Amino acid sequence: MSRVAAIDCGTNSIRLLIADIDADGGTPRLTDVVREMRVVRLGQGVDATGELSRDALDRTFAAAADYAAMIREHGAGKVRFVATSATRDARNRQVFVDGIRDLLGVEPEVITGDEEAALSFAGASSVLPSRGGDLVLVVDLGGGSTEFVVGNADGVIAARSVDVGCVRMTERHLRSDPPTAAQIQAAEADVDAAISEAALTVPLERTAVVVGVAGSVTTITAHALRLPEYSPEAIHGTELGLDAGRDACTDLLAMTRESRAALPYMHPGRVDVIGAGGLIWRRVLERLAEATGGRIATAVTSEHDILDGIALSIS
Repeated sequence: MSRVAAIDCGTNSIRLLIADIDADGGTPRLTDVVREMRVVRLGQGVDATGELSRDALDRTFAAAADYAAMIREHGAGKVRFVATSATRDARNRQVFVDGIRDLLGVEPEVITGDEEAALSFAGASSVLPSRGGDLVLVVDLGGGSTEFVVGNADGVIAARSVDVGCVRMTERHLRSDPPTAAQIQAAEADVDAAISEAALTVPLERTAVVVGVAGSVTTITAHALRLPEYSPEAIHGTELGLDAGRDACTDLLAMTRESRAALPYMHPGRVDVIGAGGLIWRRVLERLAEATGGRIATAVTSEHDILDGIALSIS
């Protein structure tokens, strides 16, 4: 048994998992000690400017300082810090890297989209029932990018990261409240092009099971279930029909920010970007239905994702 700390710093949020890893029996298992999420919007404006803003860096460093204190308090022996889309895109990423190193004493890793996809698959599949040789598609819908990764019980077979995410599409297209038909059409064109790009590498048509991970998908699932509050236990493992999933996406996209903010399961940091998350997830579900000839009729939601994959990768 060893105690580790994993940090996932994305475009919208920075998350911490402190967990005990039990490797008895050959298959590592995680037991959560602390699971924390802060919305810091590190990627705010990066799509337009190509740089991390001072305000965004300050918000992220403040959260990282809190995480450093938690890691010390709980005695995690090893720490891995992974940064994804926003940091990959930023010309001034070294300012971020230096600041995190000073706060945590570890070198933050700015990983590639393929590495991100593999870690997401490892995290999501670690808690799924074994499906033998069936191909499982994990879709990690983030703030700046979305990862498509297909694998089975033996591991990853193909993966592709594409530059569409809920923050990026909101900033680029969905500026009205609620967005206009023209804005939605422009965003959908970007998403469709990205899915087509992913399909060149990832065999979507061979998928037997689709699993959606990350905050946009879990929030959409909470909306479809009309939960009285955000409940990871109620959300994790939910298998929604594609029609129910699409309807929840369409509903969130059409709402005003004020209406979304009033939902009891809506995190304040997702209010302004969940419409774009819904738009992306809706097109993913529609394209999967087309690619598989209707064979895919449901989608599973997982609360376990890249963060769990990072923790499992620590040795």
